[in-house]
Amino acid sequence: MIDNKPLMRSMMGEQIWKLMRTDPEAFKRETRDYFARGYPGWTVTKVKYPIVFLRDDRGRQT
Repeated sequence: MIDNKPLMRSMMGEQIWKLMRTDPEAFKRETRDYFARGYPGWTVTKVKYPIVFLRDDRGRQT
């Protein structure tokens, strides 16, 4: 089932964005960790500089 909830847009510091070019795996890890700390229960769904799109998974059953 597709959830039609709107996504939240957020931003993050240039320090993490720099990793996108130099170390893509570290970029993914740092991006997930950054938002896990700041927005527990939200999942990064897409990144397009300078915006990060997050989906609200709080209370979602697996």
